[in-house]
Amino acid sequence: MDIVVLPGDGIGEEITAATLGVLRAADARFGLGLTFEAHDIGFKALEATGTTFPDAVLERARAADGILLGPISHMDYPDRDKGGVNVSAAVRGKLDLFANVRPAKSRPGVPNKGGPMDLVIMRECTEGMYPDRNMFRGHAEVMPTPDIAISMRKISRQACTRIARASFDLAMKRRRKVAAVHKANNFIQTDGLFLEAVRAVAAQYPDVDYEELIVDATAALLVRDASRFDVICSTNFYCDILSDLASELSGGLGIAGSINANEERCAAQAQHGSAPDIAGQDRANPTSLILSAAMMLLWFDDTRGKPAFGAAGRAVEAAVEDCLADPARRTADLGGSLGCAAFGEAVAAALGKAPT
Repeated sequence: MDIVVLPGDGIGEEITAATLGVLRAADARFGLGLTFEAHDIGFKALEATGTTFPDAVLERARAADGILLGPISHMDYPDRDKGGVNVSAAVRGKLDLFANVRPAKSRPGVPNKGGPMDLVIMRECTEGMYPDRNMFRGHAEVMPTPDIAISMRKISRQACTRIARASFDLAMKRRRKVAAVHKANNFIQTDGLFLEAVRAVAAQYPDVDYEELIVDATAALLVRDASRFDVICSTNFYCDILSDLASELSGGLGIAGSINANEERCAAQAQHGSAPDIAGQDRANPTSLILSAAMMLLWFDDTRGKPAFGAAGRAVEAAVEDCLADPARRTADLGGSLGCAAFGEAVAAALGKAPT
């Protein structure tokens, strides 16, 4: 399998190196036949080519089996017309990776604020209240006067239907519960269309327990009892916020994996940002990207019938949990003493003993 590696900005190079060490260990143990090809994006690419996401890198990512995407500092990029492309949005939009899959799971030994939980947020990530990706041409945010700003939201039946189907398919492999999150009491047409599409899909899955929840009530319920949730399905903006909340409740963004996927392609991406304030100091926690890589291995099994990849993905997750359960093998942000590189080495070592 051909993996394109895009380390990104800030701590990206460090956590990517740690993750690659784990993937190489998984490759050696399970015979996956992984190959890796790294390309610069972000500020390095901007300096060298005039854009944070060169067309050649996009085409190489399009041709690859999978993508390992590090965090980016897009809030600090120059304007788009000066080369400051939001790489994360471009990967999702240009490659049509419509499903941003974000698990939130409490893990043994890791302090959390939400109690026992094991849920997955299925985020539609190609449209919604995101002005850089919901127009064929142009930008969906304008200022007609210096004192008025207008932003437009796009919701399509096609996008809602396919994220709903992916959510129900996932629920069938889990605890068979889907919650569709909306604000249709105010956004009557856009969230109304979302609910229409999800209900049509729900009717095809009679074995799945389906409910509809208003987004603010969902946030309150996550805080009150996150264990009630299995799969949460919603539009881009709501899931962006709810997934951060759920991950923090489960123990923090630093231990939350994430993939962006469709039926043909998958990009593993850490949930957190680039943390430039600690870049180059070996202080970053690479757990999120390592778990994202494990999710990508599982995706290869699910979509391409590669059982060795599924076994490798489960083994990586078990190795991470083994390390997180031991205070001596955690990074400093979780009360341990290991640096980024040493934690990656610890997970790779544990991988050799992890059950499959």
